[in-house]
Amino acid sequence: MSLNNNISNSSLRFLIAGGGTGGHIFPAIAIANAIKKMEPNAQILFVGAKGKMEMDKVPQAGYNIKGLDIAGFNRSSLLKNISLPFKLIKSFWQVRNIVNEFKPTAAIGVGGYSSFPVLKLCQSKGIKTFIHESNSFAGKSNIMLGKNATKIFVASDGMEKFFPKGKIMITGNPVRKSIVDSKVDRKDATAFFNLNSNKKTVLIVGGSLGAKSINEAIAKDLNEFIKNDIQLIWQTGKTTAEHFIAIAKDKKGIWINAFIEKMEMAYAAADVVISRSGAMSVAELCVAKKPTVFVPFPFAAEDHQTANAQSLVNKNAAVLIKDENAKMDLVNTTIALANNVSAQQTMRDAIAKFAIVNADEIIAKEIILNVEQ
Repeated sequence: MSLNNNISNSSLRFLIAGGGTGGHIFPAIAIANAIKKMEPNAQILFVGAKGKMEMDKVPQAGYNIKGLDIAGFNRSSLLKNISLPFKLIKSFWQVRNIVNEFKPTAAIGVGGYSSFPVLKLCQSKGIKTFIHESNSFAGKSNIMLGKNATKIFVASDGMEKFFPKGKIMITGNPVRKSIVDSKVDRKDATAFFNLNSNKKTVLIVGGSLGAKSINEAIAKDLNEFIKNDIQLIWQTGKTTAEHFIAIAKDKKGIWINAFIEKMEMAYAAADVVISRSGAMSVAELCVAKKPTVFVPFPFAAEDHQTANAQSLVNKNAAVLIKDENAKMDLVNTTIALANNVSAQQTMRDAIAKFAIVNADEIIAKEIILNVEQ
């Protein structure tokens, strides 16, 4: 049912741009799903970067996506940036064609390479634009786009240093409905991974691309888990998946793969989680109420992953291991927590207080209200 009768819901057309990692893609899909729930006849088209994971994940979620020939600045090899200006120019032409053909009512940017040209062009045409910034330290593209955005949705306070104060709305981060609404029990979840429901289980997730320090620490002391009769669900990320899969292939009680499609199953099976502390990972773990050992990515802007984890550690809701200490301390710390049922319960109770389960609905409702005015 339309929230306002000024525009018929069949004429609502949304471009959703961004991606690169699950931390951008899954919130975008959650927002799209919430919009469709409120406005079933609304048309939604995603725009992403060719070769990035959104080109697979978005169609799997049931939405169409157009790919742009665009890439980000490569800090490790300046030579690889020679073609960047040409790709940027080409992407603007591609976006122009998409916008002219689709005729969006509004555009929503979630961060990632493709969000900038899409929202920039829409702003130049007077089309309403909305930004979702999941992190406590805003990305450069979002900062540049924020001045002319209609509304900016953020996860935490203090974002006035990046965006115009009057445009900011604190909503939290959208978490996938499959996780929010999960009713999976532990027995079914462990069976899904061909594991034993009676054994302690540790879930390892370093993000969709993988976390080098976490993977290397696990590989180094893999036998310690086996000695302690602890099972593993190990998402390696796609970057070095084959290497770590080869290391674990002959070990019993280990499920290992580059990516986990059904995270609700993984969370339900896990007693303890090892994770990076990006904004979306933290949001999901709060909703899933999981005792977690965070290993913040040390090169995140303004070290915001450490800040994300520390805010939970200060409330006895998580444990933090510095990236540089992962090889020495990660496995021992995790095993100690897996064997301490009382500490797990304390963390579950504490981390649950940070859970936000309806950010997607708040964002979708606000977008629809704004475009229908």
